Amino acid sequence: MLYPWKVRCLKTPRGNWLWRYLHTRRGRKVGEYRRLADLVRQHARGNSFADVGCMWGVNGEHAFIAEEAGATAVTAVDVFGPTPEFEAEHTRRTSTVRFILGDVAAPDTLDRIGVVDVVFCAGVLYHHPSPYDLLVALRRICAKTLILRTSTIPEVDGLPNAAVYFPLLPDPARHLWNLRSLGVKWQAGITAPFEPRDGYGNWFWGLTPSCLRSLVETAGFRVEATEPEPFAQTLVCTPVSVAFSHRLPDEVEARSMAAAISSAAIATPA
Repeated sequence: MLYPWKVRCLKTPRGNWLWRYLHTRRGRKVGEYRRLADLVRQHARGNSFADVGCMWGVNGEHAFIAEEAGATAVTAVDVFGPTPEFEAEHTRRTSTVRFILGDVAAPDTLDRIGVVDVVFCAGVLYHHPSPYDLLVALRRICAKTLILRTSTIPEVDGLPNAAVYFPLLPDPARHLWNLRSLGVKWQAGITAPFEPRDGYGNWFWGLTPSCLRSLVETAGFRVEATEPEPFAQTLVCTPVSVAFSHRLPDEVEARSMAAAISSAAIATPA
């Protein structure tokens, strides 16, 4: 199968560079991590701002950038922390950034955050076992703009919307997704086997770009801009009407639906 060879090639520094070079030559705007600060500055000024997943390796950096850029109010959210580095910087700046310890998919955390103009979420989606639920949560608090960055996997030719579930992969399959050659030092659940006690620290999903886009749009966002990379995507999105919802009917309506389904004889077990 050619796909593993494609992945292995893109994992090499030379293959990764060549991918970027070819995409740039074709006029595509290729993403890079350091561009996130520019996106935050571009969208934060004059808006309320929430950084969801603000601590790991960055210690609230993007929340502070938003505050410095002129955001009207800044909230930083994570499932651990605040780190000593965050608290030291908060004190040094005499910052008003508000930190919330909470799971953004939990209703009480959403209530504490409230609705904000700009939601920034980087390095979180692939750590969540239910990425659609996470995106729906982000949609609930987002009034104007979502800046989303997440690890992805290369497209599978001929199989759009493909994804890989990392936990419990056999060792050879798991090793395929180890990105140490590109400078990623540790991927819980990939560098070493899945560890349930690590919770959201594990890498759960390898989403292809097409799968990611479909999830984002189904959750109620329109993708305005995309900055692709071989193993990551940065999206700038606008909230729109939620594309999918399921309303539980009342008892009378439920019985009517059941009768119609039985009458139509369409309920064939799959």
